[in-house]
Amino acid sequence: MRDSWKAARVGLMVVAGIGAAIAVYRYVDERSQAGEGYLLYALFDDAQGLIPKSRVVIAGIPVGFIDKIYLQGDKARVDLRIDAGVPIHRDGRIAMRSVSLLGEKVLVINPGSMRAPLLSDGDQIPVSSESVGTEDVLQEVSAIAENVRQVSDQLARSFGTDEAGQRMESALRNLSDALEAANRTIRQNEEVVGRTLANIEAATEEGGPRLVAALDNVQAATQDLREIIGQGRPDLERGVAEVDDTLASIHRASEQLERVLADVQEVTGRTAGGEGTLGRLTSDETLIDEVEGAAEGINNLVGGLARLQTIVELRSEYNLLANSFKTYFSLRLAPREGRYFLIQLVDDPRGSVSVTQTTVRRSPALPDEPGEYQETRITRSDALLFTFQLAKRISFATFRFGIMESTGGLGLDLHFFEDRLEINNDVFAIGVQTFPRIRARLLFEIVNRLWVVAGVDDALNDSADVFMGLQVRFTDDDLRSLLPFLGGALSGATN
Repeated sequence: MRDSWKAARVGLMVVAGIGAAIAVYRYVDERSQAGEGYLLYALFDDAQGLIPKSRVVIAGIPVGFIDKIYLQGDKARVDLRIDAGVPIHRDGRIAMRSVSLLGEKVLVINPGSMRAPLLSDGDQIPVSSESVGTEDVLQEVSAIAENVRQVSDQLARSFGTDEAGQRMESALRNLSDALEAANRTIRQNEEVVGRTLANIEAATEEGGPRLVAALDNVQAATQDLREIIGQGRPDLERGVAEVDDTLASIHRASEQLERVLADVQEVTGRTAGGEGTLGRLTSDETLIDEVEGAAEGINNLVGGLARLQTIVELRSEYNLLANSFKTYFSLRLAPREGRYFLIQLVDDPRGSVSVTQTTVRRSPALPDEPGEYQETRITRSDALLFTFQLAKRISFATFRFGIMESTGGLGLDLHFFEDRLEINNDVFAIGVQTFPRIRARLLFEIVNRLWVVAGVDDALNDSADVFMGLQVRFTDDDLRSLLPFLGGALSGATN
């Protein structure tokens, strides 16, 4: 009897334990009750990245979750369970958004206008075109990084070594030597041309008496020819013809010699007067100075490119109150120490702010209450912002000004412990909100190139939030070895 009672008690305890487990499960799983809220569905061309129980949000606030995902024809059907009391109108839209670099995706609903009828249980909500996500941004960053790497490698091969600098210096020295040699050659040729003209003149003077003697001989020969006319007139005529041809050839040669002497004299005169290319080379003393100035300008350009330093930063911050991730991609171009240009792309889930005002009329109005009132709604959505600032460092402080997150802004950075601890202070969006947007950020380098981040954002307005995250920072030396592997890995993951 006692053993039977013990067995019965054990059986009762097992049944009670199973019942308690079922009750705890139903109590813990807040989404297990099918009667809470109502069901909608959407058809996507590609539902990659979505999983059951993922969040469904409106203006960054969770309003439901994904119930099921399955194939309907050639579309992916996603069943949604929306919380009770959340109105969604027939002109509303749904879109899939990436909210972090880790690949997390959520469904974002635009509930539509209040004038349109409401969707009921089992209705379909249309899908809007998807905005630019983190994967698209990473593809663009990979392409930009590959182009920057190719340009920097080309500049390094052309101008970034001592050998290239020595070759450039040797080329400029050879150019200077060639110009000096050309100048000396022209001066030497001028003397040679002068001597040649003098020799021709002397030869002409010396050949004058000989020409007279030759004419006397011709006259004597003519007399001799007259004597032998009767003996052989045909032969004489042939001889006279040959003599005439010889004299004509001599005359033509004399005319050509006169034209050559005239041309030589003209060229010599123009060269001595500084006309033409040779004249300018021999008389213009500023030509060599201009060549030296151009060489100096090339040397300054090459030196500036060699001193240009590039710093790349990638930071992701998690906003605790908004339950969202904010991502930064920064590029610093430092032409000299203590100065740099900051170019930044920011993926902010609350970057776009829209304000709508609606007039609500009560019919009938309650006692002691107005018949109508104004309702203001502030909606924040995802946006891609940009920053472009000029920075100057003085001692341990860096001052920045320019465009910050698509608005005007100022910044002050404080550096401590050999630049391993930084305090960033930003003021921007002046006139956009009730008070300017003030952000304070603390960064500490825990290991080489890896930083932890924490801070407060928009402390003076109602949208104040606290964030924390991580940052990686690469310099020129890191990028030479890291960017090829990073670009290949991102391309492989995208494919």
